[in-house]
Amino acid sequence: MITIIQYKTVNVDGLDVFYREVGDPSKPAFVLLHGFPSSSSMFRNLMPLLARDFHVLAPDLIGFGNSAAPSRESFEYTFENPTKNVAGFLAALKVDQYFLHVFDYGAPIGFRLAMRQPERVLGIVSQNGNIYQEGLGPKWAERAKYWANPTPEPRAQYESAFAPETIKGQYLTGEKPGTVGPDGFP
Repeated sequence: MITIIQYKTVNVDGLDVFYREVGDPSKPAFVLLHGFPSSSSMFRNLMPLLARDFHVLAPDLIGFGNSAAPSRESFEYTFENPTKNVAGFLAALKVDQYFLHVFDYGAPIGFRLAMRQPERVLGIVSQNGNIYQEGLGPKWAERAKYWANPTPEPRAQYESAFAPETIKGQYLTGEKPGTVGPDGFP
């Protein structure tokens, strides 16, 4: 049986949230929260496998993929605001209980949801889901200084982290040429 992923958008508090959906809505919901610098595209091969037993929902977090990317002046990019957005996304789709798969940036968002309403979370699968300061490691020490004092000079130093080649390198470093499909880049 061929499983067709549907591509949809829902408005949450004035922001369009793009999401992928597959599976029978009468089955338990499984919400997949992606990491940085990706999008729900990272789950495109997993979703059909989960669809046999679950109603699978994979939103693009605000600022990523095909979801809205409001300016920093109009949206504070903390983990708190995307958490509120995902909670609004689940409310808009009338998802009352769900399993969570959290990855990277999706972990602090998913775990915030779970702490606020644990009765809604049926289970959690964590893939590289760090939620504690010690887990950030030494490379984040300099970045933490910037977070505390976000001036233009250090910001310019970090712009290369968002360059397409840097992002592709996060996926391709150490891989054999020809083993990673080019359509998988965020």
